[in-house]
Amino acid sequence: MPSVIVMGGGLAGLATAAALGSAGFDVDLFEARGFLGGRATSYPAGPDNAEIIDNCQHVLLRCCGNLLDLYRRLDVDGDITFHKEFYFLEPGGRTSVLRAGSLPKPLHFAQSFLRMSCLSLGDKISLARGLRALERERGRADLDRISMLSWLREKKQTAQAIDRFWRQVLVSAVNEELDKMAAAHGFQVFWLGFLASKESYEMGIPNVPLAKLYGSDAWKRFPGVRIHLRSAVERLDEFGVLVNGEIRQADFYVSSVPFERLAALAPQLNPPRFEHSPITGIHLWFDRPVTHLPHAVLLDRTVQWMFNKDGGRYVQLVVSASRSLLEMPRNEVIELGVRELGEFCPEVRGAKLVKAHVVKEVRATFSAAPGLELLRPESRTRFSNVFLAGDWTRSGWPATMEGAVRSGYLAAEAVAGTPGKFLVPDIA
Repeated sequence: MPSVIVMGGGLAGLATAAALGSAGFDVDLFEARGFLGGRATSYPAGPDNAEIIDNCQHVLLRCCGNLLDLYRRLDVDGDITFHKEFYFLEPGGRTSVLRAGSLPKPLHFAQSFLRMSCLSLGDKISLARGLRALERERGRADLDRISMLSWLREKKQTAQAIDRFWRQVLVSAVNEELDKMAAAHGFQVFWLGFLASKESYEMGIPNVPLAKLYGSDAWKRFPGVRIHLRSAVERLDEFGVLVNGEIRQADFYVSSVPFERLAALAPQLNPPRFEHSPITGIHLWFDRPVTHLPHAVLLDRTVQWMFNKDGGRYVQLVVSASRSLLEMPRNEVIELGVRELGEFCPEVRGAKLVKAHVVKEVRATFSAAPGLELLRPESRTRFSNVFLAGDWTRSGWPATMEGAVRSGYLAAEAVAGTPGKFLVPDIA
């Protein structure tokens, strides 16, 4: 069978390798670091390296068909726990729950919306009007040219509906603020994740460290795939790659490295230079449980999400599009996290913080700004044997784990010359 070299061990590269490996291709994957997963991984942390932590909590929805397909290929889909309830917490601890009800889609959230105390009656009427407009205007031609905030204001969404619902969902999903986010991405998240199916909103959270999902055991299912860690690709062209000072050749080459890295490896491919949007994860360990909720959306504060990782003693906080935290010293980020968590979970005030860890992913994703979609490259390049993958390529999704896997499958289809062989279609 033909040979393929894949550069980069993030989700896009792993998806490419798994797809082509399952089709009988001979695949060598080179990753510069000592672990797989890219920006969705885990590693030892703390002074004694005793804790294995995810760099940031990553979640998926049922509508992420390609990511779920990759997990099935790797035989780790059983390590994902799905949740059917979203908890919205207000400062002071009052809780609203969003869950699908008995009505058929797209009305399946109507009963929950009516009971959500964090939204006023005016907010709920505004939301109903906005969701109907979103369903009606999915084919609008200008959605990549306008911001999501512009569209929401056009639809006369109330300020609180925007801040407490639209923003909370979309900033976390797309990792960008509403005024910097192309409306096309907001539409896609809400249509596929909330309206297209009654189950598509269910949130999957890995119950093992992310790195374990891509561990060596998973690759035993693909005898033609070889993983090379700590093997940095230094140069790429149509004749081969330079890895740790050695020229390696194959029939095909797939680069799944970030766009800024590709600019150094293969400037002849003229990769785009997008702006980045950061994510910050704040890991807090207490001497006692501080929450019983498995996860929650935190309203009206800097921190957007809370995840219960170990019986309420270990809590991970997530701040997406976290530009305001980049220059903030570590101790101030920790203080902010503890202070804000205490506004939602009173138990924090009586607990002792045992240790804390802050992860700032400065280059977490590209900024999904209006006007960028046509600048995202497709899998094929000017060279017939060189292909691209990565969440920054034109995958049909924003920069998410699902987008990364889609890009890997699209690259695998381009290599194999079999369109539609690997990619799982979105919900209609």
